[in-house]
Amino acid sequence: MSEIPQAAIALAKRFEGFHRVPRSDPLRRAHPYICPAGYWTIGYGRLCKPDHPPIDEEEGEAYLHQDLRTALAATLRYCPVLATGPEGRLAAIVDFTFNLGPGRLQTSTLRRRVNQQDWVAAAHELRRWVYGGGKVLPGLVARREAECRHLDGSS
Repeated sequence: MSEIPQAAIALAKRFEGFHRVPRSDPLRRAHPYICPAGYWTIGYGRLCKPDHPPIDEEEGEAYLHQDLRTALAATLRYCPVLATGPEGRLAAIVDFTFNLGPGRLQTSTLRRRVNQQDWVAAAHELRRWVYGGGKVLPGLVARREAECRHLDGSS
């Protein structure tokens, strides 16, 4: 499967948002900001340097699709069982990988549970990934719950 699941795009857009637009910018561009976990970010959750030039929403969409393609490739590499399962499961893990990076998926118990197709245990593992900057972030709690709803296979 080489297409990014629509649910993964929707999850990323919902939880990342394209809302860091200063009122002082008449072109309504997104500027770099520090995310709750302490990383410089721009657009829909793309990591960047603090001096990254502002981007418009079209550029943000292009970055998002590049980043989701990378997350999809990593997800399928580490969790090949998702290639033939319900698209919602793939979307959930692609969003997780997009959010936290392929390295976190690669070394996680979540990966093992997904490949065992133990969806209850996989949901339990997803719910553990709610920390940013050493504290529980409500946005990550909500994001993991949304991802878990996709794991049941009906999405």
